[in-house]
Amino acid sequence: GKKVLIANTVGVIWTKVSSFDTATVPVLTAWIGIIAFTLQIYFDFSGYSDMAIGLGKMFGFEFLENFNYPYMSKSITEFWRRWHISLGTWFRDYVYIPLGGNRRGLTLQLRNILVVWLLTGVWHGASWNFVVWGLYFGLLLMIEKLFLLKILQRIPRIFTHIYTMLFVIISWALFAFDNLSQGIAFIGAMFGQHGAPLYDGTSIYLLLTNGLLLLIGVVGSTDIPKRLVNRAERALANRPAFVTTGACAVLLGLSVLCVAYLVDASYNPFLYFRF
Repeated sequence: GKKVLIANTVGVIWTKVSSFDTATVPVLTAWIGIIAFTLQIYFDFSGYSDMAIGLGKMFGFEFLENFNYPYMSKSITEFWRRWHISLGTWFRDYVYIPLGGNRRGLTLQLRNILVVWLLTGVWHGASWNFVVWGLYFGLLLMIEKLFLLKILQRIPRIFTHIYTMLFVIISWALFAFDNLSQGIAFIGAMFGQHGAPLYDGTSIYLLLTNGLLLLIGVVGSTDIPKRLVNRAERALANRPAFVTTGACAVLLGLSVLCVAYLVDASYNPFLYFRF
């Protein structure tokens, strides 16, 4: 469901917006597009990971969760503890700790962070946009390590969340394109650098036709659905047959909907098959 119903659908928005000329694309259109990609990459990759976990269970293997609601993070440090957990764990165990980890003073800690994130960028691809993407996160993590985390702990959560998502969304603009110049140009469009209008008719059309879908994606990327399900299960604890029947009906309905989308759609591989 994550991949077919959400990732592929919001991906259409991003494909449309990313084809526009960055010199003329309105600010609102650029933000709608990059928010769509932000949701696409999360639901695409976490859906892929969920499928691997499910298939593993079918054959008796237990795989750890690879995502823990990363878009609910309150810092970049927390974000990378929640996003692509297996990759972060591997780099921690086989690169960061062998380099000295946190044991050799602040200067070497910062060096280790930078090395790890340079390698993380190269792991995703040898093009400059991935190198800069890795260094971008390395720099942010170094700043948080130096002083910013202490400040973030003292301010309201809403502001720390906005800070985190702003820098994460900007990073996806670097990640989404095939070369660095396109990503930088798109970031410029997001902030009106090219003198384009704040919005136009296309912006309003995209918002009206896709606003509900984007809202579903935003809510779905949080733990709200899980909390609602848990609350419903507790409320209906004395009616287990009703809960089981309802869950089966929902899953069956989603399965039918996914099949219908797959039949109607063209081939749409997982984004992380590129790496």
